Amino acid sequence: MRKRTISTVISPGALETSVEWLRLDQIALVEVTSEEASRPVENALLDSVEAGWRAALPGEQTIRLVFDTPRPLRRIYLRFLEREAERSQEFVLRWSPDDGRTFHEIVRQQWNFSPHDSAEEVEDYHVELSALTQLEVKITPDRSGGPAHATLTQLRLA
Repeated sequence: MRKRTISTVISPGALETSVEWLRLDQIALVEVTSEEASRPVENALLDSVEAGWRAALPGEQTIRLVFDTPRPLRRIYLRFLEREAERSQEFVLRWSPDDGRTFHEIVRQQWNFSPHDSAEEVEDYHVELSALTQLEVKITPDRSGGPAHATLTQLRLA
């Protein structure tokens, strides 16, 4: 029997450089429910910035990408980082083929952040979406209803 151990942990720097990530600033409009002035949403969407996005208000937040033209999508990469507070987060990733008239859920994911044990969540989804017109991420930063602010460190699409 041939076998080998593989790692399921993706380090922060492990985002593949050989993948041609979409230049979201050139092909889509971004809508966001709120953002801190020092950590705007483009921080999470552009390759050159590592600071990420943080909501200005506590509670559920939405980031929506509205594409200029329908496009295929094969990969969605998200990275969340929480080093300050222990909390249980949920996010829902949805897509629309018809300019937002209908949305289809891709995934609903929960994660428990603990600054000392699990401060980072990385999700890398391989999808087959042929005519994406909108992509939406809804984040509930604290499922218990606490005053947490949503964050997103990176969102990359290919």
